[in-house]
Amino acid sequence: MFKLLRRAALAAGVIVGIFGASAEASPAMWRVSGAGSEVYLFGTLHALDPGAHWRTPAYDAAYAKAGVVWFEADLGRADVLTVSNILSEYGIDPDKGLSEKLKPADLAALKGQADLARIDHLRPWAAAMMLSMQPVLAGGAQVAAGADMAVTRQAQAGGKQIKTFETLEDQARMFASLPEPAEVAYLADVIHSRAAPSAHAAPKLNLAGLAAVGASAGSDSLEHAWLDGDLARLGPALVRDMGRENPGLYDALLKKRNLAWAQTLASEMAGHSGVELVNVGALHMVGPDGLPALMKARGFKVERVQ
Repeated sequence: MFKLLRRAALAAGVIVGIFGASAEASPAMWRVSGAGSEVYLFGTLHALDPGAHWRTPAYDAAYAKAGVVWFEADLGRADVLTVSNILSEYGIDPDKGLSEKLKPADLAALKGQADLARIDHLRPWAAAMMLSMQPVLAGGAQVAAGADMAVTRQAQAGGKQIKTFETLEDQARMFASLPEPAEVAYLADVIHSRAAPSAHAAPKLNLAGLAAVGASAGSDSLEHAWLDGDLARLGPALVRDMGRENPGLYDALLKKRNLAWAQTLASEMAGHSGVELVNVGALHMVGPDGLPALMKARGFKVERVQ
């Protein structure tokens, strides 16, 4: 169980999915221009099937030009001991178990999906992440094959300067600081999204951006929407639902972080010339609180380039 939880923590605060190979993939990317500086914004998937083909000539050109490559957190330094210590501090509640926090119907559903005795001590966010990742990993997706880790390895090997917006501890602290109702609602959403999915339904994206993978893989599925760069199909409804169903989680997971990241990038562009490439979860690009909209609101020229 803790092995799964450690792997899930590496994907914290992000969208996760299983995506098949595509010769014509074009995930969304923007160019933000200022006086003497450019920043490319690329929305990633943090766990992918090892056979997925998502890179494009446009992305490779942006990477080649970039002197600095940004990520949400430095997953390359996430050794097992470090992640375990973070989870021990932020992912466990020694005083009040899940069985005391969940509604009876949610608890009954959870008992059908996991051994409650082994996870009852977990914080709801940690249990939700573990449950979310089980079908993703079982389906063949790997964090190591995700866009973030692939580019991290490339940047390290190529001597690129790497910068991050957060640490893994920052991300765990963000989940742990959620109001209990928001945290419990997140777990309940994960539990019920795993229960008897429709054979014809598109995969439902859990509120923390971790996918409960459904059965469909047709042209209308979320994975194809991401590969096609079709944000109209991928993002707005998910972001809107998150804001409506769990506003506390939405504010912590997306809005506040996006505002902080936009301010960091604005300061970076004001103080430095050159090209930088930002790789963060795709939901961070969506809607009026997304990074493209926030950078445009700060007076930068923002263009969709892929």
